[in-house]
Amino acid sequence: MPMAVDASTLICTYRRFKPHLLMVLAQIGYTFLYFITEASFNHGMNPHVYVTYRHIVAGLGMLPFAYFLERKIRPKLTVALFLEIFVVSLLGVGLTLNMYFASLRYTSPTFVASMVNTIASLTFIIAILLRLEVLDLRKPRGVAKAVGTLVSLAGVMTMTLYKGPIVRNLGHPPIHLHGKTTIQENWLKGSILTVASCITWSIWYIMQACTLERYPAKLSLTTWMCFVGAAQSAVFTVCIEHKPAAWTIGFNIDLWSTIYGGLVMSGLVIFIQLWCTEEKGPVFVTMFNPLSTILVAVVAYFVLGERLYMGSILGGVVVIIGLYLLLWGKEGDQEEMKPEEQIVPTCCEEHKNLKAPVYASAGNYTKEEP
Repeated sequence: MPMAVDASTLICTYRRFKPHLLMVLAQIGYTFLYFITEASFNHGMNPHVYVTYRHIVAGLGMLPFAYFLERKIRPKLTVALFLEIFVVSLLGVGLTLNMYFASLRYTSPTFVASMVNTIASLTFIIAILLRLEVLDLRKPRGVAKAVGTLVSLAGVMTMTLYKGPIVRNLGHPPIHLHGKTTIQENWLKGSILTVASCITWSIWYIMQACTLERYPAKLSLTTWMCFVGAAQSAVFTVCIEHKPAAWTIGFNIDLWSTIYGGLVMSGLVIFIQLWCTEEKGPVFVTMFNPLSTILVAVVAYFVLGERLYMGSILGGVVVIIGLYLLLWGKEGDQEEMKPEEQIVPTCCEEHKNLKAPVYASAGNYTKEEP
């Protein structure tokens, strides 16, 4: 009996923290992505060609799983639903990622990773504007959400407008990434591209939470976003890149970064984020971004010897402080829900036959799940 109880407790704990574990793994995946794509871009890979090829690979990799595993739950694709997927793909792939990866050519992985931390605050602001989020300044948690958002945005301005002195390296880095020249660095241009991508990324998180309500087949939705996003990116790339040689990929870092970005990031990680968004909401998904910021900064500074600026450090710390003030305020939303709306721990044996509402988006609506 004691062993059975321990096993039941372990399973219950695992199910409770499964979204947290998956998001930690996703952030580790993002950490590797920053450096493998920077190495590929330094090698000469066009960022827009990379986005196109990456999502073609992701779509082809996800297609058989989506087709066979979701045959019974995949809803009929109407014209209205396809147009919605088209917009979601544009926000998540065609527009956002093209700006995002282009910004890596003008700044650094550490700066871009730090700026991504603002997505939680931006998502919160957009949710308020769309009336999906309630802000009550008469309560401490409401004040924390407002202050956290302002502090986080202040950190963004610090990173964007204040570069500061270079932090000296403690020793010789074991790995060097060659190819990035001073001509490529344009801090203001890179900052504008990064901020713009964070705004569209935030809108994407909210929109995909709404789309999941009408198209709950997550594998199929991921596949559609990859193929549609790849087509959008291809059209955009053809308009600005007129050299056929830019589309040629050899058996080198360009190929490996495309495969990794396609199968792992655009396939597996997007599926994980969709699942966690449905279970916990988009703000929960964005709260793990600081983890990749820390990992990127550590690897870039100690392993690659990348230049680290004081403005990025100060701004990053301010952003993280503001982010967790916002998240502390958000934590009280479920606690203030009506008793009949509270989440029931279905992982425990005594609740296995009950239906539990799951917090599913930036707003306060719930979704019934068996």
